[in-house]
Amino acid sequence: MGLLHIYCGDGKGKTTASLGLAIRAVGAGLSVCFLQFMKGGDTAELNTLKHIPGIKVMRCDRQYPFFSKMTETEKAEITACHDRLLEEAFSGGFDMIVLDEFNCAYRFGLMNCRRARDLIVNGRESAELILTGRDPDDEFIRLADYVSEIKCVKHPFEKGVPSRKGIEY
Repeated sequence: MGLLHIYCGDGKGKTTASLGLAIRAVGAGLSVCFLQFMKGGDTAELNTLKHIPGIKVMRCDRQYPFFSKMTETEKAEITACHDRLLEEAFSGGFDMIVLDEFNCAYRFGLMNCRRARDLIVNGRESAELILTGRDPDDEFIRLADYVSEIKCVKHPFEKGVPSRKGIEY
């Protein structure tokens, strides 16, 4: 039986923490699905993950705007993509499933939330599950075995420093 981990909070490092856990799992011989929600653009971690046998990366095939800027058509497209990827991840026989930025996609209803909840509740029977993103649903906090809140104390963005490749993405 797997356990449920949540990496949440307003600080930098939630995806990074889940990547570390995924790499540790593969090093121990486990298979990992790394499913990214809300991300479709190029990120440096993808360049590394594609060279690690045992980690399958799944994400939508295009970058969508922030939720507040999405059209209704874009919301429908990304929701269909997220639903398809969730089904594939949970039917793939993986030992670990990382759902990166799940909390955001769930909060905005960019997936079939009832189905996602069922997959998470029942998926723990066969896989270790990791959810990342800000503001997780209270129900997932109650269900979780590990909850790590990453708090922002200081960030260079506050001084106008833009996101940097290899550091923030």
